[in-house]
Amino acid sequence: MRKCSLAQGRETYDAPVGLSSGTGDGKDGKWNPRVPKALRTGRRRLPCRPVSEPPPPGIDKAAGKIQAMFSRIAPRYDLLNRLLSGGTDVAWRNEAARLLAPIPGEVHLDLCSGTGDLALAVSKRSRGRARVVAADFTFEMLALGLQKFRRKGIPIPEAGADGLNLPFPAAVFDGATAAFGVRNFEDLDRGLRELFRVLKPGGRLVVLEFTPEPAGPLAPLVRFHVRTLVPFLGRLVSKDPSAYQYLPDSVGRWPAPEALAARMRAAGFASVEIHLLAFGIAAAHVARKGAP
Repeated sequence: MRKCSLAQGRETYDAPVGLSSGTGDGKDGKWNPRVPKALRTGRRRLPCRPVSEPPPPGIDKAAGKIQAMFSRIAPRYDLLNRLLSGGTDVAWRNEAARLLAPIPGEVHLDLCSGTGDLALAVSKRSRGRARVVAADFTFEMLALGLQKFRRKGIPIPEAGADGLNLPFPAAVFDGATAAFGVRNFEDLDRGLRELFRVLKPGGRLVVLEFTPEPAGPLAPLVRFHVRTLVPFLGRLVSKDPSAYQYLPDSVGRWPAPEALAARMRAAGFASVEIHLLAFGIAAAHVARKGAP
């Protein structure tokens, strides 16, 4: 379980213990997915840094508060995702995996992995021949993801990871994904630079996020869904009104697709493509780190 304390004036929390270390394929009843040595992590203290700049009114993205919020909603997270999106979040993650285009022998990072749905989609897309590391900074999410990987018999290693200070060497991943997670970063630009750092030259990054103002004939319905229906259903099912009020608040203040693409280029990515999904409700940004 998560433990919070104050260390040297900074709030900290415990990461999972050694989830990404070990060898084997799980067939002997032991869950020890094979992981390159450079990617193995162990128990460590992950700092909940103070916000680097004042947050927009009504939103507090301090890491400790975001981590605690996702800890509270973890047991109902998958159910609420399906209910609130009508199941379209599954199709969006499959599309993100398709855009990543993993090939056999590659190693990919799924950051802000939550309960591991996108990590599973990437593994499935490669027919299990590319390795995926599922990373998140919420213990409860990772624990649920580990259970899911075991049920499906798919050995995906996990890592407790702070998105603004990733515990991986530079230039180690062939690709990376992040679904509905970078929006929660205290410092978006720093998080994008960290993703750039851990990618190999030629590496791909796919960021899947909601758009702040969907366009087209369904825009009024989408706005009603996100701003009114999502908080109501969240309160009804999760009993945590603040968590599902945070969603429309944070989406409304999220950069538009072109603005996010510009910030990804500013982080160092050589090219960024924008793929609008479901009439512009969500967008997948596909970025590449220079030439191979």
